[in-house]
Amino acid sequence: MDEDGLPIVGSGIDLTKVPAIQQKRIVAFLNQFIVHTVRFLNRFSTVCEEKLANVSLRIQKIETTLSILEAKLSSIPGLEDVRIEAVGPAVDSNGPAMVTSQSQIPAATSPPEETPDQQRAEAVTENIPTVSTDPRYARYLKMVQVGVPVMAIKNKMINDGLDPSLLDTPNALVPDVGKKDGDDDSSSGESSFSD
Repeated sequence: MDEDGLPIVGSGIDLTKVPAIQQKRIVAFLNQFIVHTVRFLNRFSTVCEEKLANVSLRIQKIETTLSILEAKLSSIPGLEDVRIEAVGPAVDSNGPAMVTSQSQIPAATSPPEETPDQQRAEAVTENIPTVSTDPRYARYLKMVQVGVPVMAIKNKMINDGLDPSLLDTPNALVPDVGKKDGDDDSSSGESSFSD
């Protein structure tokens, strides 16, 4: 025993003569350890969930922004035919080399010459009113691109007197071509989706 009365455990001590630690004390130590560890793990999991929720929200915002950008780019005529040969690896000053593909680099190339038959065929297909070209359905298709839930869009279309099944087939013909010229008040550019 030392001066405090605690047993000294060493090589010259007979362990059979050293008194055992009280069981209540061991249970108290274990309970303290378990409670402390559980509190730490609960705090840690809460912080991790908050950070994952923030990252998920940021990813959703980026996806929405990307959808809007893609919609804006797809509205520019003539970008479908733009092609450029890959120049080689582009070196970023902040990281490793990035390989650029043909679709990543826009370039101003002259469109190929079209024959008169191709021009007439394009003119005929442009005059056929499809759901994707109809201004009444354009805002609903835009909502789909932005990421609005499809069921909410279909409910809004029903409220506006439009066929919601046409949302699934944007290349289908518009059923009521006569109303296209402005007989319907829902053709305005404003969306009353948040009524």
